Amino acid sequence: MLMRTDPFRELDRLTQQLMGPGTWSRPSAMPMDAYREGDEYVVAFDLPGVTADAIDIDVERNMLTVKAERRPVTKADNVQMELSERPLGVFSRQIVLADTLDTEHIQADYDAGVLTLRIPIAERAKPRKISIGVGSGHKEISG
Repeated sequence: MLMRTDPFRELDRLTQQLMGPGTWSRPSAMPMDAYREGDEYVVAFDLPGVTADAIDIDVERNMLTVKAERRPVTKADNVQMELSERPLGVFSRQIVLADTLDTEHIQADYDAGVLTLRIPIAERAKPRKISIGVGSGHKEISG
């Protein structure tokens, strides 16, 4: 149901480590998991240290785009950074959604640094029983 659009993800990750933080024009990738749970797909993105108001989710046709920005923590004037390994900047991920998913009813939750999207399977994509009428020639479709 989900199609990957990022065949060079590992190469991108290595390149981004060398080139520094992501920007709005060149965002870094964010790790994700995707799985089916009953009648919906669940996609979870790791975004530790990102505030909920710094996350942007868009769906256009069947393209889901998630962008987030991890901003630097404001420090006092007398603080000297000794080590900084946590990436800052902009992170983005695009996923092509199958047309069997109901993009009108996506639910988004953000808890403990994990953005979880629940995308229901469209009713038209669910299996249904078709009964055949005898003699009258009509067919009845039930959900």
